[in-house]
Amino acid sequence: MNNREEIAQALAASGYIADGELATAISLMQLLRRPLLLEGEAGVGKTEVAKALASVHKTELIRLQCYEGLDQSAALYEWNYQRQLLSIQAHRGEDADAIEDQIFSEKYLLERPLLAAIRRDKPPVLLIDEIDRADDEFEAFLLELLSDFQVSIPELGTISAITIPHVVLTSNGTRELSDALRRRCLYHYVDYPDVDREARIILARIDGATPSLSLQIARMVEGIRKEELRKVPGVAETLDWAAALVGIGVSDLQQTPETVYETLMCLLKTHEDKSRLTREVTMRILGKVA
Repeated sequence: MNNREEIAQALAASGYIADGELATAISLMQLLRRPLLLEGEAGVGKTEVAKALASVHKTELIRLQCYEGLDQSAALYEWNYQRQLLSIQAHRGEDADAIEDQIFSEKYLLERPLLAAIRRDKPPVLLIDEIDRADDEFEAFLLELLSDFQVSIPELGTISAITIPHVVLTSNGTRELSDALRRRCLYHYVDYPDVDREARIILARIDGATPSLSLQIARMVEGIRKEELRKVPGVAETLDWAAALVGIGVSDLQQTPETVYETLMCLLKTHEDKSRLTREVTMRILGKVA
Protein backbone atom coordinates (compact mmCIF):
# COMPACT_ATOMS: atom_id res chain seq x y z
CA MET A 1 0.00 0.00 0.00
CA ASN A 2 1.84 3.05 -1.30
CA ASN A 3 -0.78 5.78 -1.43
CA ARG A 4 -3.90 6.80 0.42
CA GLU A 5 -6.26 5.53 -2.27
CA GLU A 6 -4.83 2.02 -2.01
CA ILE A 7 -4.94 2.22 1.78
CA ALA A 8 -8.54 3.45 1.82
CA GLN A 9 -9.58 0.62 -0.52
CA ALA A 10 -7.74 -2.00 1.54
CA LEU A 11 -9.30 -0.74 4.78
CA ALA A 12 -12.74 -0.69 3.16
CA ALA A 13 -12.27 -4.31 2.10
CA SER A 14 -11.67 -5.19 5.76
CA GLY A 15 -14.81 -3.29 6.84
CA TYR A 16 -13.33 0.06 7.90
CA ILE A 17 -14.42 3.12 5.91
CA ALA A 18 -11.64 5.69 6.30
CA ASP A 19 -11.63 9.31 5.20
CA GLY A 20 -8.82 10.76 3.11
CA GLU A 21 -6.95 12.33 6.02
CA LEU A 22 -6.81 9.07 7.98
CA ALA A 23 -5.65 7.15 4.92
CA THR A 24 -2.89 9.75 4.45
CA ALA A 25 -1.88 9.43 8.11
CA ILE A 26 -1.58 5.66 7.78
CA SER A 27 0.40 6.05 4.56
CA LEU A 28 2.90 8.37 6.29
CA MET A 29 2.99 6.13 9.35
CA GLN A 30 4.16 3.25 7.18
CA LEU A 31 6.54 5.37 5.12
CA LEU A 32 8.26 6.98 8.12
CA ARG A 33 7.83 3.94 10.44
CA ARG A 34 6.49 6.21 13.16
CA PRO A 35 3.78 5.53 15.76
CA LEU A 36 0.36 6.99 14.94
CA LEU A 37 -1.55 8.75 17.71
CA LEU A 38 -5.32 8.77 17.16
CA GLU A 39 -7.26 11.14 19.37
CA GLY A 40 -11.01 11.66 19.55
CA GLU A 41 -14.18 11.03 21.49
CA ALA A 42 -15.01 7.53 22.70
CA GLY A 43 -16.80 5.45 20.10
CA VAL A 44 -15.58 7.15 16.92
CA GLY A 45 -13.66 4.08 15.74
CA LYS A 46 -10.06 4.66 16.86
CA THR A 47 -9.51 1.10 18.08
CA GLU A 48 -11.07 -0.27 14.91
CA VAL A 49 -8.32 1.40 12.88
CA ALA A 50 -5.72 -0.88 14.47
CA LYS A 51 -7.91 -3.95 13.98
CA ALA A 52 -8.45 -3.09 10.31
CA LEU A 53 -4.74 -2.42 9.84
CA ALA A 54 -3.88 -5.84 11.24
CA SER A 55 -6.43 -7.40 8.89
CA VAL A 56 -5.01 -5.54 5.89
CA HIS A 57 -1.45 -6.63 6.67
CA LYS A 58 -2.61 -10.14 7.61
CA THR A 59 -0.64 -9.88 10.81
CA GLU A 60 -1.17 -10.25 14.54
CA LEU A 61 -2.88 -7.54 16.57
CA ILE A 62 -1.25 -7.12 19.99
CA ARG A 63 -3.29 -4.91 22.30
CA LEU A 64 -2.22 -3.16 25.47
CA GLN A 65 -5.24 -1.74 27.30
CA CYS A 66 -4.07 1.14 29.48
CA TYR A 67 -5.49 1.96 32.90
CA GLU A 68 -4.57 3.97 35.96
CA GLY A 69 -1.75 2.28 37.81
CA LEU A 70 -0.49 0.29 34.81
CA ASP A 71 3.17 -0.58 35.41
CA GLN A 72 6.03 -2.03 33.41
CA SER A 73 5.57 -5.58 34.64
CA ALA A 74 2.00 -5.74 33.32
CA ALA A 75 2.96 -4.16 30.00
CA LEU A 76 6.45 -5.54 29.33
CA TYR A 77 7.29 -8.84 31.03
CA GLU A 78 7.02 -10.86 34.22
CA TRP A 79 8.73 -13.94 35.58
CA ASN A 80 6.67 -17.04 36.11
CA TYR A 81 7.22 -17.10 39.88
CA GLN A 82 5.26 -20.29 40.51
CA ARG A 83 7.32 -22.29 38.03
CA GLN A 84 10.49 -20.73 39.40
CA LEU A 85 9.60 -21.82 42.94
CA LEU A 86 8.84 -25.35 41.77
CA SER A 87 12.15 -25.47 39.94
CA ILE A 88 14.04 -24.25 43.01
CA GLN A 89 12.42 -26.96 45.13
CA ALA A 90 13.14 -29.63 42.52
CA HIS A 91 16.84 -28.67 42.38
CA ARG A 92 17.32 -28.06 46.09
CA GLY A 93 20.86 -28.86 47.14
CA GLU A 94 22.41 -28.08 43.77
CA ASP A 95 24.70 -25.15 42.99
CA ALA A 96 22.88 -21.88 43.72
CA ASP A 97 24.37 -20.03 40.74
CA ALA A 98 23.32 -22.80 38.36
CA ILE A 99 19.78 -22.73 39.73
CA GLU A 100 19.65 -18.95 39.35
CA ASP A 101 20.85 -19.15 35.74
CA GLN A 102 18.17 -21.72 35.02
CA ILE A 103 15.18 -20.00 36.59
CA PHE A 104 16.02 -16.65 35.03
CA SER A 105 15.98 -17.98 31.49
CA GLU A 106 13.61 -17.65 28.53
CA LYS A 107 11.73 -20.71 29.72
CA TYR A 108 10.36 -18.80 32.72
CA LEU A 109 9.80 -15.44 31.00
CA LEU A 110 6.19 -14.32 30.50
CA GLU A 111 5.84 -11.94 27.59
CA ARG A 112 3.45 -9.04 27.99
CA PRO A 113 2.22 -6.96 25.03
CA LEU A 114 5.17 -4.57 24.62
CA LEU A 115 7.83 -7.27 24.72
CA ALA A 116 5.79 -9.58 22.51
CA ALA A 117 5.38 -6.84 19.89
CA ILE A 118 9.12 -6.43 19.32
CA ARG A 119 9.88 -10.18 19.26
CA ARG A 120 7.66 -11.25 16.39
CA ASP A 121 9.24 -12.39 13.11
CA LYS A 122 6.50 -10.59 11.17
CA PRO A 123 5.76 -7.00 12.25
CA PRO A 124 2.50 -7.03 14.25
CA VAL A 125 0.16 -4.12 14.85
CA LEU A 126 0.74 -2.90 18.40
CA LEU A 127 -2.37 -1.14 19.75
CA ILE A 128 -1.75 0.94 22.86
CA ASP A 129 -5.35 1.70 23.73
CA GLU A 130 -6.42 4.72 25.79
CA ILE A 131 -2.92 5.90 26.65
CA ASP A 132 -4.48 8.89 28.41
CA ARG A 133 -5.70 6.56 31.18
CA ALA A 134 -2.14 5.57 32.12
CA ASP A 135 0.07 7.56 34.49
CA ASP A 136 2.75 10.05 33.47
CA GLU A 137 5.46 7.62 34.66
CA PHE A 138 4.25 4.89 32.33
CA GLU A 139 4.01 7.34 29.46
CA ALA A 140 7.67 8.28 30.02
CA PHE A 141 8.68 4.61 29.99
CA LEU A 142 6.68 4.02 26.83
CA LEU A 143 8.39 6.95 25.12
CA GLU A 144 11.79 5.34 25.73
CA LEU A 145 10.62 2.02 24.32
CA LEU A 146 9.13 3.60 21.20
CA SER A 147 12.30 5.56 20.55
CA ASP A 148 14.74 2.62 20.48
CA PHE A 149 12.46 -0.44 20.22
CA GLN A 150 14.59 -2.28 22.71
CA VAL A 151 14.19 -3.18 26.37
CA SER A 152 16.58 -4.09 29.13
CA ILE A 153 15.85 -7.12 31.28
CA PRO A 154 18.40 -7.22 34.13
CA GLU A 155 18.66 -11.01 34.17
CA LEU A 156 18.89 -11.40 30.37
CA GLY A 157 20.39 -8.12 29.14
CA THR A 158 19.19 -5.88 26.33
CA ILE A 159 16.59 -7.29 23.93
CA SER A 160 16.37 -5.44 20.62
CA ALA A 161 13.43 -5.60 18.27
CA ILE A 162 13.43 -8.38 15.69
CA THR A 163 10.97 -6.34 13.62
CA ILE A 164 9.49 -2.89 14.13
CA PRO A 165 5.74 -3.14 14.82
CA HIS A 166 3.09 -0.87 13.37
CA VAL A 167 2.22 1.16 16.47
CA VAL A 168 -1.18 2.78 16.96
CA LEU A 169 -1.93 4.75 20.13
CA THR A 170 -5.42 5.97 21.00
CA SER A 171 -6.54 8.69 23.40
CA ASN A 172 -9.98 9.89 24.45
CA GLY A 173 -8.51 13.16 25.69
CA THR A 174 -9.25 12.56 29.39
CA ARG A 175 -5.87 14.11 30.24
CA GLU A 176 -3.25 16.04 28.32
CA LEU A 177 -0.47 13.91 26.90
CA SER A 178 3.14 15.03 27.15
CA ASP A 179 4.74 17.06 24.38
CA ALA A 180 7.48 14.44 24.15
CA LEU A 181 5.02 11.69 23.29
CA ARG A 182 3.17 13.85 20.80
CA ARG A 183 6.42 14.77 19.04
CA ARG A 184 7.34 11.10 18.78
CA CYS A 185 4.10 10.26 16.96
CA LEU A 186 2.23 11.23 13.86
CA TYR A 187 -1.13 12.69 14.87
CA HIS A 188 -4.66 12.42 13.56
CA TYR A 189 -7.93 13.50 15.18
CA VAL A 190 -10.76 11.04 14.55
CA ASP A 191 -14.10 12.83 14.50
CA TYR A 192 -17.62 11.49 14.15
CA PRO A 193 -18.20 10.53 10.50
CA ASP A 194 -20.40 12.63 8.28
CA VAL A 195 -23.74 11.23 7.15
CA ASP A 196 -22.53 9.72 3.88
CA ARG A 197 -19.53 7.97 5.44
CA GLU A 198 -21.57 6.65 8.37
CA ALA A 199 -24.12 5.26 5.91
CA ARG A 200 -21.28 3.51 4.07
CA ILE A 201 -20.03 2.11 7.38
CA ILE A 202 -23.48 0.68 8.13
CA LEU A 203 -23.66 -0.88 4.67
CA ALA A 204 -20.22 -2.41 5.07
CA ARG A 205 -20.78 -3.83 8.55
CA ILE A 206 -24.46 -4.78 8.82
CA ASP A 207 -25.77 -7.62 6.71
CA GLY A 208 -29.21 -6.88 5.33
CA ALA A 209 -28.96 -3.09 5.59
CA THR A 210 -30.16 -1.35 2.43
CA PRO A 211 -28.67 1.91 1.11
CA SER A 212 -31.87 3.85 1.87
CA LEU A 213 -32.19 2.51 5.42
CA SER A 214 -28.48 3.08 6.11
CA LEU A 215 -28.80 6.69 5.00
CA GLN A 216 -31.90 7.20 7.16
CA ILE A 217 -30.14 5.76 10.21
CA ALA A 218 -27.07 7.94 9.63
CA ARG A 219 -29.22 11.06 9.32
CA MET A 220 -31.19 10.16 12.42
CA VAL A 221 -28.01 9.61 14.44
CA GLU A 222 -26.60 12.91 13.19
CA GLY A 223 -29.72 14.68 14.48
CA ILE A 224 -29.50 12.90 17.84
CA ARG A 225 -25.83 13.91 18.23
CA LYS A 226 -26.85 17.57 17.91
CA GLU A 227 -29.00 17.28 21.05
CA GLU A 228 -27.46 18.16 24.42
CA LEU A 229 -26.59 14.64 25.52
CA ARG A 230 -24.29 13.48 28.27
CA LYS A 231 -23.01 10.51 26.22
CA VAL A 232 -23.06 11.18 22.50
CA PRO A 233 -23.59 7.91 20.60
CA GLY A 234 -20.55 6.72 18.69
CA VAL A 235 -20.23 4.61 15.58
CA ALA A 236 -20.39 1.41 17.66
CA GLU A 237 -23.81 2.45 18.98
CA THR A 238 -24.95 3.33 15.46
CA LEU A 239 -24.02 -0.16 14.29
CA ASP A 240 -25.84 -1.74 17.25
CA TRP A 241 -28.96 0.24 16.41
CA ALA A 242 -28.74 -0.58 12.72
CA ALA A 243 -28.33 -4.28 13.49
CA ALA A 244 -31.35 -4.15 15.81
CA LEU A 245 -33.54 -2.40 13.23
CA VAL A 246 -32.54 -4.81 10.47
CA GLY A 247 -33.04 -7.75 12.82
CA ILE A 248 -36.63 -6.83 13.60
CA GLY A 249 -37.46 -6.17 9.97
CA VAL A 250 -37.49 -2.36 9.75
CA SER A 251 -36.92 -1.13 6.20
CA ASP A 252 -38.06 2.50 6.51
CA LEU A 253 -37.80 4.64 9.65
CA GLN A 254 -40.67 6.90 8.57
CA GLN A 255 -43.08 3.95 8.53
CA THR A 256 -42.13 2.71 12.01
CA PRO A 257 -41.81 5.78 14.28
CA GLU A 258 -42.75 3.90 17.47
CA THR A 259 -40.15 1.23 16.79
CA VAL A 260 -37.56 3.97 16.22
CA TYR A 261 -38.33 5.47 19.61
CA GLU A 262 -38.48 2.16 21.46
CA THR A 263 -35.11 0.99 20.10
CA LEU A 264 -33.18 4.15 21.01
CA MET A 265 -31.84 2.21 24.01
CA CYS A 266 -29.17 1.03 21.57
CA LEU A 267 -27.92 4.63 21.28
CA LEU A 268 -28.62 6.17 24.69
CA LYS A 269 -26.50 5.08 27.64
CA THR A 270 -27.74 7.18 30.57
CA HIS A 271 -31.12 7.84 32.21
CA GLU A 272 -30.52 11.56 31.73
CA ASP A 273 -30.14 11.20 27.96
CA LYS A 274 -33.14 8.88 27.79
CA SER A 275 -35.22 11.53 29.57
CA ARG A 276 -34.05 14.28 27.25
CA LEU A 277 -34.78 12.39 24.06
CA THR A 278 -38.53 12.26 24.60
CA ARG A 279 -41.00 10.85 22.10
CA GLU A 280 -41.70 14.40 20.90
CA VAL A 281 -38.00 15.16 20.35
CA THR A 282 -37.54 11.84 18.56
CA MET A 283 -40.45 12.55 16.23
CA ARG A 284 -39.06 16.03 15.52
CA ILE A 285 -35.69 14.59 14.50
CA LEU A 286 -37.35 11.77 12.55
CA GLY A 287 -39.39 14.37 10.64
CA LYS A 288 -36.16 15.75 9.17
CA VAL A 289 -35.05 12.33 7.96
CA ALA A 290 -36.01 11.84 4.31
